[in-house]
Formats: sequence, C-alpha cells, structure tokens
Amino acid sequence: MIFRLGALAVTAAVVVGFVQTRNSDRATQAAPAPLSLAQVSRPLAGAPPALAQLHGRVNALDAGGAKALDAQLRALRGHPVVVNVWASWCDPCRYELPFFQRQAVRRGARVAFLGVNSGDNRDNARRLSARVPMPYPSIEDPRQALAGRYGLAGLPATAFYDARGKLVLVHQGPFASEAKLAEEISRYALG
Repeated sequence: MIFRLGALAVTAAVVVGFVQTRNSDRATQAAPAPLSLAQVSRPLAGAPPALAQLHGRVNALDAGGAKALDAQLRALRGHPVVVNVWASWCDPCRYELPFFQRQAVRRGARVAFLGVNSGDNRDNARRLSARVPMPYPSIEDPRQALAGRYGLAGLPATAFYDARGKLVLVHQGPFASEAKLAEEISRYALG
C-alpha cells in the first residue's frame, strides 16, 4: 500500500513537471507592453469596407452573445476571421491580449478580428479594455454560451474561420508568443 502511494506520488510529480515544462516558455517570458488607444485606432491602409468598418469599432463591448457573433460572422463572409475568447479575470487572457492587439493592427486589412468577453462583469471588462485597448469590437457572452459551442475547457481560446465562414480550428489556451499567434493566423485563417 505504501509502495503504491509512493509510486502514485512520483507519477503525479512527473506529470506536473511535464506540464510546467511545456508552459515554461510563457512563464519565463515577460508580458509584452500593450499598445495605446491611439496606436490601435490608426486607420488600416487598404482595408476593404467590411474590415475598415469593423476596425472603426475599436474597443467596443457589444451585447448580444451568440446571436450577435453569428450576425457579425455572416457580415464578414469573404474574409478570414480570428475570434479571441477572453475575460478580465483570466490571467492568461490578459497576458496574450497585446499579441492580438499587434496582429490586428498588422493584419486587420486582410483578416477580421473579433473578441468574445466570456463570463465576465461588464465594468471589469471595460477597465481591462481601457488598459489594453483592442483594435476590434468584443461581444459580451455573460452566460458563456459560446464557450459551450466551441467546446472550451477554459479561457482563453481562439477560433479561426476561413473566408467562407467555416470554423477551421479552435485553439485552446493562451499563445506563448506573438510569433505563435501569427503562425496560426497564417496557417488557419489565411491558409
């Protein structure tokens, strides 16, 4: 019995160590500084009307949940879409938001970006978006209906849609770096 408990404890320690090692690149990396509201609000040169209009709603927090997201996705058909599911109480969400800021500013003339604020308090979400302004609107999903639709085990998560409006991938968990996010945008949204 004692031997089995000891073996179980060693196994648990190895599993925890493995998981921590897999996440260590994010843990050792300092969180990037967010862009300012002025930086994320600059017009996107050469953006088609639908993407320019979306970018014109910088930092908006809209009600409507799944119905609002579905309507927005329909309006963006013909353009690849990246949907970041986040919450103000989620540390990994806050960590990766500057990656999304930068990618939306760099690629917003070719790729639509949307946020989904999931299971959050509106005031807390607004405070976070004041500190880390998003160059795209977010849709409130206070009851986390979209988390269920995407089969999420937790936050953050990112959904990639191709230009036909087909869901291509749901990335569970945070991105360790902006380069990893850029790689998945190229592969799944633009690929």
